Amino acid sequence: MSKPSSSPLLEMRRVSKQFGPTVALRDVSFALESGTVMALIGENGAGKSTLMKILSGALSPGAGEMRLAGRPYAPAGPHDARTAGVAMIYQELNLAPDLTVEDNIMLGVEERIAGWLRRGVQRQRVREALEMLGHRELRPQTPVYRLSIGAQQLVEIARALVLRSRLIVFDEPTSSLAGRDVERLFGVIRKLRDSGIGVVYISHFLEEIRQVCDRYTVLRDGQTAGTGEVAGAPEEEIVSQMVGRTVQELFPTIPHAPGEAILSLRELTGQSRPTNVSLELRRGEILGIAGLVGAGRTELLRAIFGLDPVRRGEVKVRGASLPASPRARIRAGVGLVSEDRKREGLAQSRSLADNLTYSRMAPYSRLGWLNLSQRRAAVREWMERMHVKARSPEQSAESLSGGNQQKIALARVLHQDADVLLLDEPTRGIDVGTKAEIYRLIGELAAAGKAIIFVSSYLPELLAVCDRVGVMSRGRLRDIRPAGEWTEEAIMARAVAVETGAET
Repeated sequence: MSKPSSSPLLEMRRVSKQFGPTVALRDVSFALESGTVMALIGENGAGKSTLMKILSGALSPGAGEMRLAGRPYAPAGPHDARTAGVAMIYQELNLAPDLTVEDNIMLGVEERIAGWLRRGVQRQRVREALEMLGHRELRPQTPVYRLSIGAQQLVEIARALVLRSRLIVFDEPTSSLAGRDVERLFGVIRKLRDSGIGVVYISHFLEEIRQVCDRYTVLRDGQTAGTGEVAGAPEEEIVSQMVGRTVQELFPTIPHAPGEAILSLRELTGQSRPTNVSLELRRGEILGIAGLVGAGRTELLRAIFGLDPVRRGEVKVRGASLPASPRARIRAGVGLVSEDRKREGLAQSRSLADNLTYSRMAPYSRLGWLNLSQRRAAVREWMERMHVKARSPEQSAESLSGGNQQKIALARVLHQDADVLLLDEPTRGIDVGTKAEIYRLIGELAAAGKAIIFVSSYLPELLAVCDRVGVMSRGRLRDIRPAGEWTEEAIMARAVAVETGAET
């Protein structure tokens, strides 16, 4: 790892920020050296996003000062920050879906001469950025809406690379990536660091932080809770700084026993994926599905839930075939938590109460009238149970942090009282303390007889939480085995072997 210079690239001194009576940041100091990767860690609501929005010019600090490369730094907006050399890659994708890969990457920094776009020059810069990421297969002229979530995330990263920034902030950049893409990203970050660029890396995955970060800073409740070198720092110490308590077990074990089959798939085949998937899922069972990005995991859950058309095969719940519509699947007791909470998981402009109860309004309605006070009380109970940090049930979903949005999406399916839960990356963007709570909740649901399909790119949680794990590739679900018979290496080897056509 490169040695940091004596003068910090970035200094944030005693930065504070309030939103009405809510204190988001209180006297936070943060420093980053050139050629250093600094991990910014903390639970959802700890103040990480607010601090980075101040850095990026999206917010102004209420108090405190910033210095960039030794000079006062007070951006009037995001454009000022980008001009000064600060690039942000947010957790939630910020792309224009109808524009091409090239246009998204070059948006705001187009190559022009005499008012004309220099398409050839632009395309070369885009290709260089994509090659650095190890993804030459992404075509500059492809509309972004045609790309997978993982590929769209790569477009965001490439956009930062073409800016030639001296400070880049990565906010949960691996949340939609798997295996090989994560390793390629880490290689890119190391190249950036070795070239003297400062990197702020926000992640809830401590194992990622150990792989790619030099130092760490922990925020808790809007204040600095700890800082230090990543090398040699005990995981228990970092977690304790994050949550303010000792987390003895990140993967709680909740005893549960699988019962009778409740969900049955027979040769389920979609328009492109999945392909000939057959399986049985039992009450009280947690079935994990691993695989590379684009393997067909999300498409499988969407086909089960009736969101995507099915060319052949059938879905049965409790032995009965179901009409191919989400409404019929919900009525049959099937619930889905989408990996894309921004566009599919939540109605962003609607209230938390609406989002949480949309799929099950019957408890609060009578003769066509909605009992708002009764619903409000129920929603408050769910918010407390899921530890959602929000002002009230009337608050809009879009105003919450990403992790709290995910909690509302999970609460909706639990409130729906579904018997079959389809969870697509349910811990994406959730801090380590809350992850342990979600793992415990999943175990408790299985103990209560719920049947769960758990899709995740984070292999440790699949192996620790699930009863069985299957590997998906090219739309096919293969090798469903007890979790204890798998290792992370075996899962990846199987996924890669199938992906390259090498059957074993």
